[in-house]
Amino acid sequence: MPKARKIVFFFPSFASSDATAPLGILAVATPLIRAGYQVVLIDSTITPNYKQRVLEEVRDSICLGISLVTGPMIRETVEIAKAIKARDPEFPIVLGGWHPSLLPKQTLQSWYIDYVVCGQGEESFLELVGHIENQSSPDFVSGIGFKRDNKLIFTPERALRPIVEQPPKSYQIADFDAYERMCGRRWAMYTSSLACPFDCAYCTNGAVYKRKWNALPAEQFVEETVDLSRRYNLSMLWIVDDNFLVDLDRARAISEGLVQAEAEFQWSIQATTNLTSRLSLEDLKLLRRSGLHQICQGVDSGSPKILKAMNKTFQNFEDIYESAARCLAAGMRPSFNIIFAYPGEGAKERRETMNFIMDVCRRFPGTEFWTNIFTPYPATNVMNNATELGIEVPDSLEKWAEFFPRYTKLPWLNGHDHEELQVMRDYLRIAFDRIPIGIDRRTRMTRLAQKCISFPARFRLDHGLYRFPVELWLNDKLKERTAGFKPVVDARRLEPNPEPGEVTC
Repeated sequence: MPKARKIVFFFPSFASSDATAPLGILAVATPLIRAGYQVVLIDSTITPNYKQRVLEEVRDSICLGISLVTGPMIRETVEIAKAIKARDPEFPIVLGGWHPSLLPKQTLQSWYIDYVVCGQGEESFLELVGHIENQSSPDFVSGIGFKRDNKLIFTPERALRPIVEQPPKSYQIADFDAYERMCGRRWAMYTSSLACPFDCAYCTNGAVYKRKWNALPAEQFVEETVDLSRRYNLSMLWIVDDNFLVDLDRARAISEGLVQAEAEFQWSIQATTNLTSRLSLEDLKLLRRSGLHQICQGVDSGSPKILKAMNKTFQNFEDIYESAARCLAAGMRPSFNIIFAYPGEGAKERRETMNFIMDVCRRFPGTEFWTNIFTPYPATNVMNNATELGIEVPDSLEKWAEFFPRYTKLPWLNGHDHEELQVMRDYLRIAFDRIPIGIDRRTRMTRLAQKCISFPARFRLDHGLYRFPVELWLNDKLKERTAGFKPVVDARRLEPNPEPGEVTC
């Protein structure tokens, strides 16, 4: 069958019912569309028969592009790639995104991967597609890796371009109707700045963007987000900048511009606590009038010892308390992220963190905490000490699929400790309300019942009592009452298959 000027993109599921269009693919699609290529996006989160769809679409396409990050997304990537190669061993498969950018050599060593695109892929992928289409050598395409005569070849790194020089994202290829059916809300992600000036030891950002923060001007932010929300009838935008508040004057100008434009969408940001603490109550009220309803801040730990190990000495707890108080006074929801099981964290440090969380939530009702279990991602500062820490670094692309906080077993967090931490996190989820992106479809009775079980959950968290978790069982039964009212992503298909006799937690 003759090849059309068609590029197929596959986006593997991240096991989230709060899914929306993948920004990385929307970014690299724009130059292709401008060059006259047809672009097809298949997202497995909203496509039940995604494997069949991909196999059908690639029959007359030039290549398949897949964007992914470290973790479960790799599983579907491998599944699709192997299925295509079984039918046509010569069909080109290209991987891009964070994981291939951080581990290009190991990724390309997989027999079913033909090319990797590293870093910003807008220009690199367009040039690479041209060579694949013309069956010519891509040696002079910067920022890629490919195979020739069973050898891996990598071209020089492509220089990073400021975000202001990047083309707009191709939101028009996204099926927002399908995403709305998935989570009950029309929303999208938007990027207004790149990089973060800080160097947290667990973060991969520095390896890609070299901590060179740069941003779109306030006027462009206002014009694009207002148009985006109205064009696709979006009720919310999640601004995925690593640290939105680096330039406070820019944040104020954006707020003023959105108020003047009579923007009708809500938006959320993330920022470090030391920068958020610079916002006065008047600043926060202006941001709230512009539609900002949530600031997600990386607290990461309640232990000074662990914060020092994370290289987060730039923040202090007084700022965190003050930030929570001001956000609530401005009518905004403060949201904090916590990382448990960072190297060096023991029972004492974990108790410090839990005491801190409970204190903040009680003093400032409405505050929410989101917790994760530390995962040592590739190219982070902490991974430089992997051997010393006893971390068994995956030696292939496929093994990275199971490297994920939900079930990654760390040398210092295994067996009973791992299970207890998971139970503790589950109790924290029901002890205090959290607002997901998707629409809350619970009945009034279900909400009331879950409110009742939040009190014993708090008692357990205060005293570290996690045996016989009957409240978690009851909460699961309550959630089943709403299961029929919302789409459910089968996250279990992303979990590793347990060995015989093994219990997963």
